[in-house]
Amino acid sequence: MISREPTIERLATAQSLLLAPFGLTEAHLSRALAEITAHKVDDADLYFQYTRSEGWSLEEGIVKTGSFSIDQGVGVRAVAGEKTAFAYSDDISEASLMDAARTVRSISTAAQNRRVKTPARKVATSRSLYGGLDPIATMDSTAKVELLGRVEKMARARDPRIAQVMAGLASEYDVVMVARADGTLAADVRPLVRLSVTVIAEQKGRREMGSGGGGGRFGLAYFTDAQIAEYVDDAVKAALTNLDARPAPAGEMTVVLGPGWPGILLHEAIGHGLEGDFNRKGSSAFSGRIGQRVAAKGVTVLDDGTISDRRGSLNVDDEGHASQRNVLIEDGILKGYIQDSMNARLMGVKPTGNGRRESYAHVPMPRMTNTYMLGGEKDPKEIVASIKKGLYATNFGGGQVDITSGKFVFSASEAFWVENGKIQFPVKGATIVGSGPESLKKVTMIGNDMKLDSGVGTCGKEGQSVPVGVGQPTLRIEGLTVGGTA
Repeated sequence: MISREPTIERLATAQSLLLAPFGLTEAHLSRALAEITAHKVDDADLYFQYTRSEGWSLEEGIVKTGSFSIDQGVGVRAVAGEKTAFAYSDDISEASLMDAARTVRSISTAAQNRRVKTPARKVATSRSLYGGLDPIATMDSTAKVELLGRVEKMARARDPRIAQVMAGLASEYDVVMVARADGTLAADVRPLVRLSVTVIAEQKGRREMGSGGGGGRFGLAYFTDAQIAEYVDDAVKAALTNLDARPAPAGEMTVVLGPGWPGILLHEAIGHGLEGDFNRKGSSAFSGRIGQRVAAKGVTVLDDGTISDRRGSLNVDDEGHASQRNVLIEDGILKGYIQDSMNARLMGVKPTGNGRRESYAHVPMPRMTNTYMLGGEKDPKEIVASIKKGLYATNFGGGQVDITSGKFVFSASEAFWVENGKIQFPVKGATIVGSGPESLKKVTMIGNDMKLDSGVGTCGKEGQSVPVGVGQPTLRIEGLTVGGTA
């Protein structure tokens, strides 16, 4: 058997699922794009998508729900200046495609005697960061139910105080195809799996919750007993720790953030402010500051969609551009923003492989992939030992950020009070308040333990959700405000 180059293989898979069953060919796509570009537009594209997803959930020792769905459709977009016209349909047919094309071209007036030359076909370059397997088919239903049962048994065996266990297993097979007005064709086949576990511990009438889990762009065989045990241990440890938690002190203090998932604070407080649309409009706290110092020396922040098998990684983005490793802040100096096609064109720069959309029913916009800070040279134990009085936050729940001001509020789901370099006791109810740009300037110690999260992140923006990754090393930040319950 002769195997094809991965980019061509993905394109063939997309055509077999998204064009051939509906009697469509590349010629039909060219005609639809020509219909749009008969009017004077700056850009146009067609986005086809086929998504098959499955989910199982366990509660009270029983797998109570199982779901399976298939969704498919096409989104048609025309861009003129800052204006976007968009139409979508779950009916993939020549008629609906042409109807959508005629609808979106009305964003611009027809150009008299405008002759449209059909551009030469070109297949977009892309990466090979994950296999094109269907993760749903990598394990049968009986094995999936048994897997969730093992999660339940492991969690209850960890400690008699575990009163309730909830677990979920999700799999998705996503195939996308992009046809652009310049003749570019791109496709991707995206597997995605996630296992989550939540436990409730009870002691003397007090109940506390902990969670764990992870996943990425691979098959379900990733969830070995050893991997499941790691997720279970994280959830149980968090719940038991919070059983002994005291009310959190409040005030301005030194805060040390643990590695990995606490990078969600970096994602929200810094990452969103570096997205191209906010900066083009001048509404970000980072607008117009490229080349300026925006963080302490040693702070280097990247958005990297090229890491193999990661939840936030992409072979190509949702506009057909290959994903990139983008250095946003280097040694404290702002180097650039993350861009989709429209905002890059309007800002006079190149797209960065960050044009993303939730589905064919949504327009693309600049979005993060895997956003993280590089590690430094300090031993994490030395960083914690340096705290005279302050908070050591190792896990976070929800948070909010104001893009314009950069101010954020985050709740710590697992945190400890530290005095004279010694962890004294766990605390509950701590909220961390600050300004993203100002917080970066107050980083005084950077650990050598940078790690990415386990693969659980989902980012929301303007009503759209996409999978992402976050990460960071242990960080010491001065002068953050902690809102507590003490």
